[in-house]
Amino acid sequence: MTDTANDPSSLFCATSNRRQFVQRSLAGALAAGTVAVGVLGACAAPESAPKGATTGIAAKAAGTMDSDHAGGTMAPNPSTTAASAQSAADAMDAMHEAGIKAFPAKTTGKGGQLLAPRVENGVKIYELTASEIQWQTDPKITVKAWAYNGMVPGPEIRVKEGDRVRVVIKNELPESTAIHFHGLELPNAMDGVPFITQPPVKPGASFTYEFVVPNSGSHMYHSHHNAAKQVGMGLLGAFIVEPRAPRAIEKVDVDYVMVLNDGFLGYTLNGKGFPATEPIVAKRGQKVRIRFMNEGMMIHPMHLHGMHMTVIDKDGWPQPAPWKCDTLNIAPGERWDVIVNCTNPGTWAFHCHILPHAESDHGMYGMVTALIVSA
Repeated sequence: MTDTANDPSSLFCATSNRRQFVQRSLAGALAAGTVAVGVLGACAAPESAPKGATTGIAAKAAGTMDSDHAGGTMAPNPSTTAASAQSAADAMDAMHEAGIKAFPAKTTGKGGQLLAPRVENGVKIYELTASEIQWQTDPKITVKAWAYNGMVPGPEIRVKEGDRVRVVIKNELPESTAIHFHGLELPNAMDGVPFITQPPVKPGASFTYEFVVPNSGSHMYHSHHNAAKQVGMGLLGAFIVEPRAPRAIEKVDVDYVMVLNDGFLGYTLNGKGFPATEPIVAKRGQKVRIRFMNEGMMIHPMHLHGMHMTVIDKDGWPQPAPWKCDTLNIAPGERWDVIVNCTNPGTWAFHCHILPHAESDHGMYGMVTALIVSA
């Protein structure tokens, strides 16, 4: 595996892949003779020759002399031009096909795993340790990450409205940190913002948050100290609060959390980039709930092929009336809950529609997955 710099642009630039692509295309062109001809022509043409003219060996190698043009300029050889284009197209197509065939690719580590609490005197206790790890985002890329309990995203915390919860954070990072419970309407002292509501949690220290869970819905927890770095490196997770009385529309067969991020780990869905992302799998006739959570610094319009999404919640609050779309714009910090009625069998692409977040000349990558509906 290759160790890359902790920079989200590394996935978009994909320098090594692009160089390989250019090298393969160049090799095809050289084999066809067009590049060699250009070099030879430039070297062989006398200073008095018109611009673009070729003479001698270069002219013979390039193709048939066009006698209708003064100075003996050459008409391009259609066969060599077509061969060069075909070679480049084949190289690109092969990379695209390889990525699709690899999906879902195996990697080390899985984020967002449900964290079971320890219960003492009716209090649900969750212990989180923030530490530095090596995290594999796809089969070829391993990066340095900062993680809760050794995974990105951190463990999923799922509680019920009215539960009493205690979250203990132990800091094993080289800098201070804190936890903010994004979307939960907590007492001020539990809001997790250093120097506003609490002191920072120093390296080697711990801090305890305790509260009665107020509002239900899809929420998040993440660092609120040097957050552009710490959240971008992986200090984030889902905090799901189930309501006391679920609505009929919330009764689903599959409940799936999708955390979006675009920080130091690249463009990721649940801590992985395509082809290592996880498909959503359902049977025809089933209902899937998808909880989008944007922990990144960019807007991500998530687009589902083949079926529409019915939007039911925004930031944990029910919509006045559910509404339909196939592309949903998710801004930083937002959470959107949608229902997909799986009526259309097949494997359906599901991706961010800011295209450089999902695809390039060397294939799909980053914020791409699939909804697989079996018949």
